[in-house]
Amino acid sequence: MNSVGKDFVKPILVLTLICLFISAALAFTNQKTAPIIEQAERTKAEEARKEVLPDADSFTLMELSDIPSAVTEAYKADNGAGYVFMLTAKGYGGDMKLICGIDKEGKITACRTLSQSETQGLGTKTTEPEFRNQFNGKDSALSGVETISGATISSKAYIGAIKDAFTAYEAAKGAE
Repeated sequence: MNSVGKDFVKPILVLTLICLFISAALAFTNQKTAPIIEQAERTKAEEARKEVLPDADSFTLMELSDIPSAVTEAYKADNGAGYVFMLTAKGYGGDMKLICGIDKEGKITACRTLSQSETQGLGTKTTEPEFRNQFNGKDSALSGVETISGATISSKAYIGAIKDAFTAYEAAKGAE
């Protein structure tokens, strides 16, 4: 083999074979683990829905139209206990993903933050029980709900998303 083949072609062939082998191994691993990961995510989502609407037995995804864009999914409790809404709000640090349960009487059962990227110590206060528990038992008026001093953008986004959940709640009730 000449110098060009030895110094140039051989390393390229070796690296190509290594890349092909690694790619095949990753594809095989993904094929085997994807269903397991998907099932774990479904289980986690179901647990989150039951956490915010504990009287529900199971849930059915609803197809609603003319609802605010903050409402990404709406679920109806199969036993008629109420509804659960998946929400996305634009906070100070980015998107906040929330979940809110509303019972059949139109009262919030619980709200939780699923993910957020707010400023540590300020916007992250929206995840704390002191803030989120003030929504429990509230109706669409949300009377008495207060923003967090120093984190008004985050807390106003959270409150706005909850208001959008009530808009979706009315649409869900009308869809029955």
